[in-house]
Amino acid sequence: MIATTANESMNFFTSTLKNQGFNAVEYGFLFAIPYAITAVIMILNSWHSDKTHERRGHVAAVYLLSGTSLILSVLLKQNFWLSYALMCLAIPGPFAAMAPFWSNTSETLPRSVFGVVVGVVNAFGNLGGFGVFLVLLGITGVQFTADPTVVTRNPDIDIVCELIGGIEPARTLVLDAIAHGKHVVTADKALLAEHGNEIFAAAHAKGVMVAFEGAVAGGVPIIKALREGLTANRIEWIAGIINGTSNFILSTMRESGASFETALKEAQARGYAEADPTFDVDGIDAAHKLTIMSAIAFGVPMQFDKAYAEGISKLTREDLRYAEQLGYRIKLLGITRRAPNGIELRVHPTLIPAKRLIANVEGAMNAVLVKGDAVGSTLYYGAGAGAEPTASAVIADLVDVTRMHTADPEHRVPHLAFQPDQLTDVPFLPMGDVETSYYLRMRVLDQPGVLADITRILADREISIDAMIQKEPTEGEDQTDIILLTHKSIEHRVVDAIERIEGLPTVRGTVVRIRLEDLG
Repeated sequence: MIATTANESMNFFTSTLKNQGFNAVEYGFLFAIPYAITAVIMILNSWHSDKTHERRGHVAAVYLLSGTSLILSVLLKQNFWLSYALMCLAIPGPFAAMAPFWSNTSETLPRSVFGVVVGVVNAFGNLGGFGVFLVLLGITGVQFTADPTVVTRNPDIDIVCELIGGIEPARTLVLDAIAHGKHVVTADKALLAEHGNEIFAAAHAKGVMVAFEGAVAGGVPIIKALREGLTANRIEWIAGIINGTSNFILSTMRESGASFETALKEAQARGYAEADPTFDVDGIDAAHKLTIMSAIAFGVPMQFDKAYAEGISKLTREDLRYAEQLGYRIKLLGITRRAPNGIELRVHPTLIPAKRLIANVEGAMNAVLVKGDAVGSTLYYGAGAGAEPTASAVIADLVDVTRMHTADPEHRVPHLAFQPDQLTDVPFLPMGDVETSYYLRMRVLDQPGVLADITRILADREISIDAMIQKEPTEGEDQTDIILLTHKSIEHRVVDAIERIEGLPTVRGTVVRIRLEDLG
């Protein structure tokens, strides 16, 4: 038996119906009654007078009754039956009020017939929704509960599917389910990135599985690929576009020349970005996912606190345009790499050669590029978010757990691909010790010697230049942009050079720094 918990607690009517002792069938019929009233009102309404002033008065009266009833139904929660009766008045109002308008729009059907059709279709459409759904659940014996521990502690339940998101109460419920011998399927990347070590240790001790394909890249099966498909490889590095919101914003900025603010508003309008997009645009969401992949790839414990995260909110149209001119595209990349002196774990805007497949991933899509010592580079592409892609991953996990739940725990694939006693304590590199290439853009006075001063500062820190663009100043201006691409250099040296360059009297404002990866 599979149980799913959700963080949205049952609303007032759900809780009250439960307290009143209603079963799911009775609940379904109670939910359907307001829509049955809607059908009756609309059928009767189809014979309403078509005089304009009467119709307007009718609409105003019905909306007033509906709105008042809805408000009172919320305010009078202490009396369930009174509140329910008012809800029955509130729900049909808007539909009933518009019936005369809808009926008059038909040129092929008589107004009365059209009104009847609209009323019946609307009513049965709603009846065929949640009400009938609840009736079917009641017939099939599925139970609703507002208490998640009823699920996590039920001896008849084998697998608990946690899709709450965030840390609490998800962590408490997952650990409770594990403590009671349940396998867990989750898509909660924040929970695993920050508390995965605790959860996996508890699961190992109880001999149960925790499956989490949906936690990274939505419907893209990257976790299974890393844990099983690439098991013959020593993973060298992973680079991924693992946040669809940020990728959509950057694609919009590049294609239309929109500013970050404008592109973000479009992403929100399309449902790709939350009202508070901080986790997405600041790289935190991507860092959660990258932490999980890094642990699997390199056999290390989850260490989200070691991840470096830098977002896209400071990127400008100018930088995307200059990158294009140099043959690159800018993407928010999550990168984890096995370096000689530790593991890199970083999320930041990155210039990628436009010829790379991953550079051409647009919109809200995700892509993960994995480099193995035997197989070379492999790319995994697909929808990284949304109800159906995530559901695809969750169902795949449910199938895997169902197939393996009777197997000896020692014969299962370990949660992080390595047996717990084989995880290593390889250090994670601080960002200042990371070696990569850089894009630098600076606003300077158009006068002799400026470029020489800048290159001298870079040379003193063993930073060599790979390419350069120096724009001609527009007519009447004495300032221009210089854009430099560097060869690989240690981050702290570049940071020091930027501080010195910004201190030159010929340099205006701050130097823009964006990291560059070849991904070859």
